[in-house]
Amino acid sequence: MTNSNNKLFDFLVFIGRFQPFHRGHLAVVEAGLARAEQMIILCGSAHQPRSVRNPWTVAEREAMIRGAVREEDNSRIHIAPLMDIVYNDESWVKNVQATINGMVTAHHRVPHRRPKLGLIGHSKDHSAYYLNLFPQWGAVEVENFKGISATPIRESIFAQGSNYIAGDAVNVLPANVQREMAAFCETPAFAAVKGEQEFVAKYRRAWEAAPYEPTFVTVDAVVVQSGHVLMVERKARPGKGLLALPGGFVDQGEKLVDACLRELREETRLKVPAPVLKGSIKGRQVFDDPHRSARGRTITHAFYIELQPNKELPKVKGGDDAKDAMWVPLADLDPSQIFEDHYFIIQELTGM
Repeated sequence: MTNSNNKLFDFLVFIGRFQPFHRGHLAVVEAGLARAEQMIILCGSAHQPRSVRNPWTVAEREAMIRGAVREEDNSRIHIAPLMDIVYNDESWVKNVQATINGMVTAHHRVPHRRPKLGLIGHSKDHSAYYLNLFPQWGAVEVENFKGISATPIRESIFAQGSNYIAGDAVNVLPANVQREMAAFCETPAFAAVKGEQEFVAKYRRAWEAAPYEPTFVTVDAVVVQSGHVLMVERKARPGKGLLALPGGFVDQGEKLVDACLRELREETRLKVPAPVLKGSIKGRQVFDDPHRSARGRTITHAFYIELQPNKELPKVKGGDDAKDAMWVPLADLDPSQIFEDHYFIIQELTGM
């Protein structure tokens, strides 16, 4: 069944991170506009701090997308942020469904007829995973345009800067994105992410001679009292200036719980006796998303410590790797200011 304009779909949905938006993405959008009356584009990894993997905000990515398509097609494109829910696929799928349903309700032009929806994406990359998550919708698979991938583009932008934009970028980036990247290379945001990239590269060189790529083990403490969670401000790279959970690497010969309590005390100076902290552990969970740390494969064991409610929170002070320590109301947590996946760890353990 087709709509009144002989398009197979009323809406096609394209989910991606678009870091940055390249000619391969543009080919998918153009294919979608040819098959659907309207397109919904969800920009993933929204509301996160700038990082080597996610350097550009949703607003910047929307500008890339809209500047790359024909002006007359922009009215047919609806773009929305999509926040990651790293450790709960079901919640992420529910979020996608709710977002799509809301946008369809707002933009469907024939309310008396049920809209025909579909997902569109590359058939041979992570987009295929999305295509299989929503069996109630149709699917359109598009071949990867010239094998273009965002990862080497990002690496080249931060390694070569304007030299890359003036050279090889012409083959992989739409003209407007080339201009935006050239301007971005002159900003403090570019310098900050480039500094993070150089730090990570140096960090990785320290173990590149190992026979196998190492897997690191860390611990994190999710300490909650009276609706507040204990956080630290990172003193150095990576993530300098961002909020993080107290934690760190496990020492040789150290049990996980002991490492967690040691890091907690070193970074926050929390004056709660160790037996009380141990007795207040309500749960623990492993967090192992492969992309959770730019430094390399890092698996963390997080301990959920729930202290007895009290009208006065224990005093804390930054120490060791932490510039500062503070209690933050759970309702005030801002994922765009929180290091790596620590927001999602708090979300998972506290059920917020």
